[in-house]
Amino acid sequence: MTNTETEISYLAIGDSYTIGEDVPLESSFPYQLTEELKARGLKLTKPDIIAKTGWTTSELQDGIRSAELNRKYTMVTLLIGVNNQYRGEPKEKYRNEFKELLQTAITFANGNETHVFVVSIPDWGLTPFGMESGRDIRFVSSDIDAFNAINKEESLAEGVSYTDITVASRLVVSDKELIASDGLHPSPKMYLDWALKLAPVVMEKFK
Repeated sequence: MTNTETEISYLAIGDSYTIGEDVPLESSFPYQLTEELKARGLKLTKPDIIAKTGWTTSELQDGIRSAELNRKYTMVTLLIGVNNQYRGEPKEKYRNEFKELLQTAITFANGNETHVFVVSIPDWGLTPFGMESGRDIRFVSSDIDAFNAINKEESLAEGVSYTDITVASRLVVSDKELIASDGLHPSPKMYLDWALKLAPVVMEKFK
């Protein structure tokens, strides 16, 4: 039975995909996820967000330290790595820093790894921006898959939930409504898809 009486606090950490670049904050996936969970009977506070466009894993670590949050949360989402991939940073560096961020997320979740939810990196290469970037989009897709293989492996090793939104993100090729006006970031429609994928996973953990 779902506990609908206890108010759930939610921290979302990441980059542009968490803060919702080029869309209203209320259309970002943390806010849409909150609304979906409320509709399913959970009581949530407004999400706290530590995220900034362009952040890599190391920059997110710096951002978390700068935020000086001295509290715990009922649930935490983590989505990070696209800028590591975009800048061509070493995968081993990503693995090490992602593992550290995963531990940070678990700490924020009061040590409960089952209340941490990792989201895979979407494929920016198939967006209009990606198509016009001069990059080899086949390489971009395979490289993102490689980064996602790392974050999935490390998440599952820690008993953390993992939600794959990458395959669905590639539907931008046939559905331009999934892309924001900047031609790169997700639209509210795509963020809603993420929220709909995450909501039942979260609900399962809070029964």
